[in-house]
Amino acid sequence: MSYCKAINNIEPGEPGVHRIYHDTQYGFPIDDDNELFCRLILEINQAGLSWTTILNKQYSFRKAYHNFDIKKVAAYKEKDFNRLMNDAGIIRNRLKIHAAIENAKTILSLQKEFGSFNAWLAHHHPKTREAWTALFKKTFKFTGGEIVNEFIVSTGYLPGAHDKDCPVYKKVLQAKPMWHAK
Repeated sequence: MSYCKAINNIEPGEPGVHRIYHDTQYGFPIDDDNELFCRLILEINQAGLSWTTILNKQYSFRKAYHNFDIKKVAAYKEKDFNRLMNDAGIIRNRLKIHAAIENAKTILSLQKEFGSFNAWLAHHHPKTREAWTALFKKTFKFTGGEIVNEFIVSTGYLPGAHDKDCPVYKKVLQAKPMWHAK
């Protein structure tokens, strides 16, 4: 069975978190706004670091950010910011933590206007990689080209998560919501 090159090239001894993520999450559509927010924040935190680091810390991130409850994160105050800055289980970067809080507030506004973050994404689908990047840079904090690309590919809004001969590729296609057919 032929998997994606990235999975086939994992060094022996590399953590199984990559395989689990590849097989169960990468490229699959996400309907839940809190989970979309989670993916965005994990992608932001990966900037400058390895994805292995983020995958290994994902449960600590969930705990630190109240399971990525958008309303709770949007309401964070200075004490919450300070708590996050002192949490060794996550990436303690001022800009990334600030972006998480501000992006939660932005998503609340998008939810009011579009009904959900997912509906906002679907409203803008389809777009090119460049158009998604421009939209995200205009809308969110700390969202450069790589971050946006990985977010959009990893949530199924752009193809490219899996090689066509990868067995997970077919599972992703079967899981795509109807708006992907546009």
